[in-house]
Amino acid sequence: MQAQPPIMQLQGVEKTFANGTKALRGVNLDIAPGRVHGLLGANGAGKSTLIKILSGAYAASKGDIVWRGTSVRWDSPKAANRMGVATVHQHIPLVPTLSILENIFLDDDGLWRGSAAMRKRFDGLCQRMGYWLNPDLAVSDLSIGQRQMVAIFQAFGTGADLIVLDEPTASLALDERELVYSAVKQLSKVEGKAVLFVSHFLDEVMALTDQVTVLRDGVVVMTAKTADLNESLIAEAIVGKHVAALEHAPRHHATPAAGGAVPRLTLKNLASPGRLHPMSLSVAPGEVVGLAGLLGSGRSEVLHAFYRADTSATGEVLLDGKSFGRSTGAAVAAGIGLVPEDRNRQGIIPDFEIWRNVTLPALDGITTSGGVLSQKLERARGWTAIRALAIKASSPDILVTDLSGGNAQKVTIARWFFSDVKLFLLDEPTAGIDVGAKADILRLVRQLADEGRSVIIVSSEFEELLAVCDRILVMRDGRCIAERSADETSEHDLLLLAGGHGGADAVPATPPHFIGGRNE
Repeated sequence: MQAQPPIMQLQGVEKTFANGTKALRGVNLDIAPGRVHGLLGANGAGKSTLIKILSGAYAASKGDIVWRGTSVRWDSPKAANRMGVATVHQHIPLVPTLSILENIFLDDDGLWRGSAAMRKRFDGLCQRMGYWLNPDLAVSDLSIGQRQMVAIFQAFGTGADLIVLDEPTASLALDERELVYSAVKQLSKVEGKAVLFVSHFLDEVMALTDQVTVLRDGVVVMTAKTADLNESLIAEAIVGKHVAALEHAPRHHATPAAGGAVPRLTLKNLASPGRLHPMSLSVAPGEVVGLAGLLGSGRSEVLHAFYRADTSATGEVLLDGKSFGRSTGAAVAAGIGLVPEDRNRQGIIPDFEIWRNVTLPALDGITTSGGVLSQKLERARGWTAIRALAIKASSPDILVTDLSGGNAQKVTIARWFFSDVKLFLLDEPTAGIDVGAKADILRLVRQLADEGRSVIIVSSEFEELLAVCDRILVMRDGRCIAERSADETSEHDLLLLAGGHGGADAVPATPPHFIGGRNE
C-alpha cells in the first residue's frame, strides 16, 4: 500500500522566547494519516513547545506549518481545533467546577449542556473507549488519573483528524493504559486518523508507534521507523549517551524489628472511612518501602492519611517513637516531607521562582540576625538545588511555570532538601520524566536511604519499585493485601497481586473501568 502524504508538516520551525531562550532550532516533522508518530526527548528538549505551536497555543518565530498541503498560521488552540487538530496536554486543562459531560463537550456551541443528544454522544464515546464514566460528576472530585481520562475523551470526541497526545498515560494505571493503547490503534489503523504520541515510556513507544522522532536541545537528532529501533537506541538518542539500566542493588539496612531499634515510622490501625481499611506498618531508618497498586487502590491515600492531609483518618502515627499533631504542619515539623502526585496543584507555586519554591518549607534558616529573609541566601539555595538535581534552568530566578514538567518535578523534591526531613513520602516522583532524569531521581532515593533517611515511594512503574525498594506493599481496594521483599519478587508477581490474581488474602476487586458509582 502506498503511503499517504503527510496531513501536517513542520518545516524549519524555530521558537525563541522573549527572555532569549531558544526552544526550537529548525525542526522538520511530517505526520501522516493512519500512523502513530512518536515524539520523544528529555525534559526541556522542546517537545511541549513544539506541541503548543502545532496546536495553536504558540506562534512559531520562524518556519512554516503546512496543514493538508496549505501553509497555516493558527492564532489560538480553538482555531486549530476547528481545523481538525485536537490536543491532550500533559497538565490536563479542564474546568474543575463543571461536570465530566460539560468538560468533554466544552467547545460544542450547538448542543445544550446535558441535552439528550450530548448524552447520546457521550455514551458512544464510552462504548468506543470501553471505559464508563458518570457524566454528572464534577471534575474537581476526580483523581488525577480520572481527569486524564476525561481529557482523552474530550480530544477523541472532537472528530479531529490529528490527535496530539502529550504524555497521555503518565498518570494512568496499567488497565487504563491498555484502554488508551486500544483507542489509539482504533483511531489510527481503523479510522485513519493521524496520532502524534509523546511518551517517556519506551516500551509503549516501541509497541504503539510506527515512526519515532527524537528532539534534543530543540533539534531533531533522529527520525526513524520504530521497527528499525530498540529501547537502548532510543534512550541513547534522547540523552546523547548510553543509559545503563538501573539494576536493583541489594542493600543491608536494618529492618524495623532488627535489634530492637526504634522504627522511623510506626502506623497502628491507620484507617480512613471510605478510603482505607485499617493497616499497621513499621519502617526502619534508612529503609525504602514501596507502595504498589493500580489506580484507585489506596496507594496515595495511605500517604495522605499519615501525613495528616486526610483529616478523617484514625489510628496512631509515630515518628521515631513519638506522636505528633493531626495537621500537615505538625507532620512537617516532626520531619516528614511529601512530594505529591499532582505537583501543579499541591507541590509547587508555579508563578514563583525556583529559589522561592525551594526555600518555602524552611524559611528559618535563611533569615538575617534581624529576622529578615535574605534573598541572597534564598538564591544560593536555588543554585544548590539546580546543581544537585540537574534542573535545566539558567538561573534560580526562572519561574517554575516556565520549566518543563520533569524539571518542575525536580523542584518539588528539592523543596525538602533544606529541612530536617527524616521521612520522605514520594507519590509518583518520576511520572512524566525522561529516562535520564528518572534514573537520577531513583539514585537520589538510594542516596537518601544511605544517609539514614527513610523513604516511602508510590509508583505505577513496578520496575522502579523493584530497583530501589527494600520491601514492597501491594494495595488493592484500600487494603494492604500483600508484602514482598524486593529481592524475592518480580514485576509479574506484583502485577498479578495488584490486579486481583494472586495472594492468599486477596479480596474481590472493584470493576476497574467504572468511575463515579453509576452502577450502585
